Order: sequence, then structure tokens, then C-alpha cells
Amino acid sequence: MRGVDHPAPRTSTPISARDGAQTENRQQVQAAIMEAVEGLFAEGNAYADISVDRIAKAAGISRTAFYFYFADKRELITAMAAQMSQQLFDQAVDFFSGEAGSTDELRDVLGAVYDLYRSHGALARAVVEVSTYDEEIAVFWRGLLTRFIDAVEARVVRERGAQTGAPARAVAFSLVWMTERTLYQQLVQGDPIPRDDAIAALVEIFEGAR
Repeated sequence: MRGVDHPAPRTSTPISARDGAQTENRQQVQAAIMEAVEGLFAEGNAYADISVDRIAKAAGISRTAFYFYFADKRELITAMAAQMSQQLFDQAVDFFSGEAGSTDELRDVLGAVYDLYRSHGALARAVVEVSTYDEEIAVFWRGLLTRFIDAVEARVVRERGAQTGAPARAVAFSLVWMTERTLYQQLVQGDPIPRDDAIAALVEIFEGAR
């Protein structure tokens, strides 16, 4: 009919594509929040002294928006710890699988783990320190390290075959926690042992436990 404007057919983005965009945006904002918090830690701020308001401001979002992405500070720091733990695990995966079999390869793996831990030093320090007074985070942190213990135990069992020795689980537990404590003490004490010497010591101990 003349004089009547018919609207153009409405097109819509498929639900799956809209969800994908929302997921990507959510991940970007979460990453911005985590980066902001790690920056606050790097400036010397303690976890207990950083409010949600301060985190939101540093990330460039509102306090209300923060709660859209994280329930509270504890959920945020555990998410950050899990992400760091995954990155560390990925660095060591060749050792766990047995691909890194030589001394040089083991040195490369432990060196990469050492350097990655140091690159997230402010976060690592915060997580470990919070775990000393927050039991929920302590349990979570121990759970993350248990994954490393499981992987090391599996390698020890494979390499030993029929040989006997200390229980593989005990060996793995000791190696993982020894490494965690060494990295942490290197961090908080300002490298009392030169990096290469610390890595060489870890390599020697790991090889002796095979």
C-alpha cells in the first residue's frame, strides 16, 4: 500500500554467536580484573588491604560489575591461583610425560618453571601468605599442588619399573613441596641462591629420585 513504510526484515545474530561474544567479553573483563589485582600486589599491597572497590577502580569497572564476574575476593584469588598453576603445569608437562628425559631437558623444564613462577611472583607470594590464615585458600592451594604430586608420582612409578625404593607417593610429595618452598624462598628472600645454582640443585635432586 502506498504511503506505508514497510520495515526491512529484521536480522538477528544466532544465539550461539551472541553467547560466544558474551563469553569472549567476559573473559576479557576477568583477565583485566586479574591483571589489575596482580598489579596491586606488585605495588606491595597485601590481599587483606585490597578492597573490592579498589580492585574495581584499578580494573576500570564498577563495584557492581565486579560481582558479575566474581562472587568475592576469595573467588578471585583462587581463580588467579588456578590459572597460574595451570601455566606452571603446562611448562612441566614434558617432564611429567617422560619426554624430557635428559639432564639438559630437565634443566630446561625446571628453568622454565622457575622463570614463570618469578614472573607471577607478586601473585605467588600473596597466595602463599593468604593460605597461612585462610584455611579455604590453604586447602585450595594444596589441592592445586596435588595435581603436580600425582603427575610426578606417575613418572617415578614408570621409571622405576620393578626397582624398589621409598614409596613413589612420598617421593613425589617431597619433590613437589621442596620445589614450591625453594621457589617461594628464592622469591621472598631476594634470590639468596643464584638462579642457575638453584636450578642445578633441583635437577640433581630430581634425578636422584628417579
